[in-house]
Amino acid sequence: MATSSDPTAVSQSLQQTIWSGAFAGTIVPPPTTLLLNAPQYATGRALAEAAIVHINAKLSGKANVVLLTQDTMQYLTPRFEAMRDAFAKLPGVTIVADIAPSPVTRGSGFATMTTVLSANPDIDVVIGGDAVVLGALAALRAAGKDRPDQFLGGIDGEPEAVSEIKKTGSPFKASISLSSPVFGYAMGQFAADWLDGKSIPQAMDILPIALTRANLAQYEADLLNPAAVYVDPIRRSKYLRMYGNICSIRGTST
Repeated sequence: MATSSDPTAVSQSLQQTIWSGAFAGTIVPPPTTLLLNAPQYATGRALAEAAIVHINAKLSGKANVVLLTQDTMQYLTPRFEAMRDAFAKLPGVTIVADIAPSPVTRGSGFATMTTVLSANPDIDVVIGGDAVVLGALAALRAAGKDRPDQFLGGIDGEPEAVSEIKKTGSPFKASISLSSPVFGYAMGQFAADWLDGKSIPQAMDILPIALTRANLAQYEADLLNPAAVYVDPIRRSKYLRMYGNICSIRGTST
């Protein structure tokens, strides 16, 4: 069970492993017995929609927005296409910066945001990956430009982002989590089921969840006990969606 930034380098050995009857589980790139996919457009849309709710409720439908993208990584570009599509529907929203910090670190987020503020000192919304948005938050604070009514949001559910969400008055309002403990437990369970000759899914979507102060307690409880989430179909359906089936004994799939 693994992922690879260069699928072509491992595809032949993976195919040999699969045809030997072994289980292979991969995160995004095939070939594999069970493919785990993060729907990138849906992930970006979830963050943009959380920002739009805030803009309409707290900013009277008007906002200067900064997108800190990762468009240099082709498989992540749908995230940011979804954000642009969502904001294009709001006449009061202006995207004042659409930049891909490199590397994707807090330091790059800080440097990029510092540059943005020199041209556009009044920023209402900043969204992107957790790391760069946390850097942007640090830049806003250093410049004295952070406000409680701002919306900063990230993707990944990093601990530092979660810590910021919990703080009263923090501009960091949401992080899109893909709940790695839950999908990791499911992948392990399906591998065990495969070894027992049971039918398993051929693919799983990891459903994006917008973490906010309102739902953090339940989310953190689920992370601590992913087995309980897995055996409860209703709770599991909030995190995972299954497709198809395949059986190791018969070697058939539908």
